[in-house]
Amino acid sequence: MANPKDIPLSASQRSRIRRLAQPREAPPGEEAGELNVVPYLDIIMNIIVFVTATLSVVFMATIDTVPPSLPSPGQGRATQEMKSKALNLTALITSEGVSLKTSDGNVATGCNTFGQGITVPKVDGKYDSKELTRCARELKKKNERAASETQVTITANPDVDYQSVIDAIDALRLDAEGDLFTDVAFGVAR
Repeated sequence: MANPKDIPLSASQRSRIRRLAQPREAPPGEEAGELNVVPYLDIIMNIIVFVTATLSVVFMATIDTVPPSLPSPGQGRATQEMKSKALNLTALITSEGVSLKTSDGNVATGCNTFGQGITVPKVDGKYDSKELTRCARELKKKNERAASETQVTITANPDVDYQSVIDAIDALRLDAEGDLFTDVAFGVAR
């Protein structure tokens, strides 16, 4: 028996194969009834991939703070009297270190006296959180007004990174002896 590949096709067989291989036209009503969703799905998939790729997950940590408030018209004098009795501790975070200010004046370097200078200068290019905590405890011990006071205002220069501000807040909040200045308010550097 001869190999089927070796037998040539006749002209009528080739014609029939061509006729059967050609696509048929769909009946007039059939083409309109079919909805082609492939392009739509392509667009949706591209949008999903784009949104997923550009979506950034943000983990937020919150710190309880108290925003500054203005006194009502009848409270002006009472507020001034209260301020004069309060310590009004403000921590200014600069590129050189942390400067502490009270209602009595600037706290000098070393936290022993009042005067000029950065209260807690940077050590080896890093903020000294332990020294800041020690200084806050010393202010609490030295000052009768500060013994019960819990509020501190944090102000940072624009060039100070966020982590340094958080470290300063943590250093001023508590130490091994207990709470220091737990109520944090943010101020604006001027």
